[in-house]
Amino acid sequence: MMRNLRSMAVLSLAAALLAVSQFGCANPQTTNTNTVSVATPQSTPDKAAIVAELSKIENDWPRIIKEHDAAAVRRIEADDAVFVYPDGSAGDKAQDIKDMEAASLSADSWEIADLKVNVIDSDSAVASGRSIVKGGKYKMPDGKTQNISGEYRWIDTYARRNGQWQLVAGATTPIMKGAMAASSPTPKASPGASPAMKAAPSPKGTPMTKSTPMTKGTPAPATSPAMKPMPTKTKTP
Repeated sequence: MMRNLRSMAVLSLAAALLAVSQFGCANPQTTNTNTVSVATPQSTPDKAAIVAELSKIENDWPRIIKEHDAAAVRRIEADDAVFVYPDGSAGDKAQDIKDMEAASLSADSWEIADLKVNVIDSDSAVASGRSIVKGGKYKMPDGKTQNISGEYRWIDTYARRNGQWQLVAGATTPIMKGAMAASSPTPKASPGASPAMKAAPSPKGTPMTKSTPMTKGTPAPATSPAMKPMPTKTKTP
């Protein structure tokens, strides 16, 4: 009996020593609540690729106008796009589509010169240039036709949304004859221009704005003796 009690006491002591040794040797868990956030560097925009893509869009406007491609206008122009026409009035995507579907704008030839694309960052850029329209006509809502031949300067603002470049703003202004003489010589047709039209201005939807297929230049206001009358709507001759 004494032997059994002694054995039990020895076992109890051994178990106690083992438990103490295990807790004593255990390393406490350390929790570090301090986290360091590392800023992700912005990727460098591929300027050459952006310039090529936006130049292709601008050079496709002659085909869009010739074929009255309203679907292209819907794709290229943003729903919230705003435009300033050569006569100073404002326009939007809805007006451009309406003019395109009605085939309101036509021309014997279109030339684009001084095309330049300034890349702001990976998702925004500005395109600018000069347009020369020959035999340009705009059909008015009352059925009358207005001559919109002439030269224009324009600027378009693009934004990349959901991976697609869209035209979000544009403005066009007619060039006075005095300013034409001071500008660079008559430009060659843009390489991407439609074979049926010599290089196109970057027109867009309605005949009243650089940005839409109908305005990359409307003729100068009727008040200027040197310029031909300007149509009520002209997005981009």
